[in-house]
Amino acid sequence: MSAHEQCPHQDSRVDLGAAFKADAPARYARLRRLGPIHPARFHLGIEGWVVVGHDLAREALTHPALLKDSAPAAEALAAAGYVLNKPSVGLGAQMLEADPPEHGRLRRLAAAAFTARRTAELAPRIERIAHDLIDAMPPSGEIDLVDAFNAPLPAMVIAELLGIPEEHHADFRHWSRYALQVASPEHRPALAGLHALLAGLIADKRRVPRDDLLSALVGVRDERDGRLSEEELVGTGLMLIVAGHESTVNLLGNAVLALLRHPEQLQLLRERPDLTGGAVEELLRYDTSVERSTSRYAAEDLELGGVRIPRGGIVAVALGSAGHDAPQAEGDDPTVLDVTRPHARHLAFGHGIHHCLGAPLARLESTIALRTLLSRVPDLQLAQNADSLDWIGSGIIRGVVSLPVRYRVG
Repeated sequence: MSAHEQCPHQDSRVDLGAAFKADAPARYARLRRLGPIHPARFHLGIEGWVVVGHDLAREALTHPALLKDSAPAAEALAAAGYVLNKPSVGLGAQMLEADPPEHGRLRRLAAAAFTARRTAELAPRIERIAHDLIDAMPPSGEIDLVDAFNAPLPAMVIAELLGIPEEHHADFRHWSRYALQVASPEHRPALAGLHALLAGLIADKRRVPRDDLLSALVGVRDERDGRLSEEELVGTGLMLIVAGHESTVNLLGNAVLALLRHPEQLQLLRERPDLTGGAVEELLRYDTSVERSTSRYAAEDLELGGVRIPRGGIVAVALGSAGHDAPQAEGDDPTVLDVTRPHARHLAFGHGIHHCLGAPLARLESTIALRTLLSRVPDLQLAQNADSLDWIGSGIIRGVVSLPVRYRVG
């Protein structure tokens, strides 16, 4: 019996808990050397498989029998003595957890409101927010960059995009922080808070529409034959909040940390700000903030990378690991951070029908934020040993809880 075929309760399963997440890049590298797929233990002890190799990751993300519908998994796990409980308050009815044809319908309707034009028009505002946040810092000293810059910037952008009034911003930022941290006691209260906030805002925007994304989604719901249900409307808004905030917060944190740990790359970006757009792709590849995909469930018995996955089996894709296994230009070393790397290949935004709808916004925010930070703050150093930083301990997000830095504003 191979390592990949061992029965569920054996200790050889990879435990993807807090200890793993703190050292994820090195642990995924060891797993890739052993094979592209491994039995794994997820949150609450639920067991399945994690795909760590790039080519198999692409296959898994588009496999017609690996679905988002958890019904087969719930049935199979119940037979094995598990109960796959859905939280009383989750992300709701939205495209991230839908299969075709529902997924296509929900994505088309969300895309009708979340347009390329609306994203592009945000560029001047994102730059103004970045400058304002730096202006608000003391001229020099020590600061938590997550709290002072990385977290408030995407929070303010997505709040303004959705049309969330300023009086709700503090609660919104707090709830967004914990919405994907499934092991945190704040997780369910955060989701409940966001649900209630969105439901109230949707009612307000139905009465008085404005030029924002939530009003546009309400318009899709009310003007297109009700093709977006009220539950789907709230779920889509919640998905945009979570995907548009927490992933970018930690993308910025991981990017700055990687640059601080590679000062020659940091200096190169300071000297060549024109490289920043391409550098964002390389930083997404090197240490992406969405460490794993959301779960997929086998609708039937199938084989993946030579491993038998029974009906109901849970499969997650290690998106960050795939970036270190992706084919690059001949001679390029994928273990090296290279901000001049042309066309860095990665799966940070997924692949296939669930490719992230907000990828253009994440790229735009990150490019502007990094370019502004590096130009305005010429002296930026870690104020704590990188190996002693605390990492988010649960969920699919990878990022540091805080990023203490010493700095001087130019």
